[in-house]
Amino acid sequence: MQEDNDNIDDENLDIPLNEENENQEIDPIAALNAENEILVADNADMKDRLLRTIAEMENLRKRTAREVGEARTYAIANFARDMLGATDNLSRALSAVPKEARESGDKILDSLVEGIEMTDREMQRLLQANGVKPILALGEKFDPHKHQAMFEVPNSSEPDGTIVEEIQPGFVIGERILRPALVGIAKGSKPPKVDEKQFEDGDISFSKQYIDKQA
Repeated sequence: MQEDNDNIDDENLDIPLNEENENQEIDPIAALNAENEILVADNADMKDRLLRTIAEMENLRKRTAREVGEARTYAIANFARDMLGATDNLSRALSAVPKEARESGDKILDSLVEGIEMTDREMQRLLQANGVKPILALGEKFDPHKHQAMFEVPNSSEPDGTIVEEIQPGFVIGERILRPALVGIAKGSKPPKVDEKQFEDGDISFSKQYIDKQA
């Protein structure tokens, strides 16, 4: 019986001791540091999200501005393409008038030709005012993105691949091809010119030998 009482007293004594130990284990500074770390992590996460959102909004703004600009530039593309057909017909009409007829002094014919020329010039001016510009062709190096080769001209005095004839002018609107230029290109002629400044002495000698051999 005495032994049981001793055990009960020991158990009663252990309880407040354990509670006191637990209270002593809680470090307020450590708790504050832990809470501060959580806040810092949350702040970094929110900052990252904010920066991502700002970047996405900036990309959206740029993309929208680009799309609006392209819409304004290319809105008349189909209309401009149809207008080119009309200007082609005006050019054909002028070409159909013989030189002798123009020099004949016929006032009616002169007035007609002058009216067609004025109309053609005005249509060309309006096209250029709306961003439609002609593609350079004659004397240029053939570019499959801008030119469409219709035939080859053998024994030409121009370097191989040079445009020597233009059947139909090409046009661009902005940075897009409205229609390619229909051209004839040189074939089987002398090799293209070499800019010797772009080569070292050894390469210049080799290039000269190659050009002389091909000439």
